[in-house]
Amino acid sequence: MQHWINPKGEVRTMSRSTNVFSHAYDAWQYYSPLEIRPKDFQNSPKYRINPYRFYPRLKVLPVLKRNGFKTSFYEVAPQVLLSSLLKDHCAETLLKTRQISWLRYYLESPHQHVLRNWQAVKICLKKNYTVSDFGIWEDYIELLRWFKKDITSALLVCPADLHLEHDRLVEKKQQLLRKKYLVKMRAEIEKAQGLYAEEKKQFFGLCFSGAGITISVLENVSEFMTEGDSLRHCVFTNEYFKKIDSLLFSARIDNKPIETIEVSLSKMEIAQCRGLRNHNSKHHKAIFSLMKKNLYQIRSRMKKKKAEQC
Repeated sequence: MQHWINPKGEVRTMSRSTNVFSHAYDAWQYYSPLEIRPKDFQNSPKYRINPYRFYPRLKVLPVLKRNGFKTSFYEVAPQVLLSSLLKDHCAETLLKTRQISWLRYYLESPHQHVLRNWQAVKICLKKNYTVSDFGIWEDYIELLRWFKKDITSALLVCPADLHLEHDRLVEKKQQLLRKKYLVKMRAEIEKAQGLYAEEKKQFFGLCFSGAGITISVLENVSEFMTEGDSLRHCVFTNEYFKKIDSLLFSARIDNKPIETIEVSLSKMEIAQCRGLRNHNSKHHKAIFSLMKKNLYQIRSRMKKKKAEQC
């Protein structure tokens, strides 16, 4: 493979062919001639092949020396580094300021956004701020941008604890998105509440307790959401309030949800009893026993409704 680079940083490459049916991208056909490749060849990993050793005596254009190049390629493929120094002011600045980790991230990472965040990058360079994780830092800058913060402020751009600030903004954003989601869901919840009340109203008010545990029927669709959020399970997202054959209860201690119980109305048995993240709580046996002892109360209300309908 040969790379020809002009003073403007434009590259044209001549290389042998490769075996297109190989699992390796560099399975060269050594008997094939060198052929000039199209410009989009630079997007191929074959173009970015990096030699593990260089001939020590180099002659380079004066403009490359002016732009910061001395003798080292810093483990960056030569054709990538040299062409970037000839046409890219960001690469030139990073090399001249000896920000080699930034330079390698900029030239090698397919997911980098250094140009988009260049103002923030320059602040980091000016303050000699060391970024411990470039991916997390760029996520953090995007969060600052989402919150419409000033990304030219060194205080914000160069946090003392990057991961802590990143996680704080992630949590804050999730809370705001959650509020927007609730506003959007309010109309749907109100509509679902009417249907749910029509189906299950004969069970509303059903509550029993024992051994410090209180078990009561979930009477509102919004309670399904609260229950699912508290215990991190899918009682709301999977719309259990629409299941005609199911009656849902919340088992609580000191008004704190411990487990959610689903009772099958047709079989009059406990279908499932789930705690945090669908695991059993340490009170599972007591909750299950209390629920089982009181299934007759559900049955009696069903009989009462049938009698009223007759």
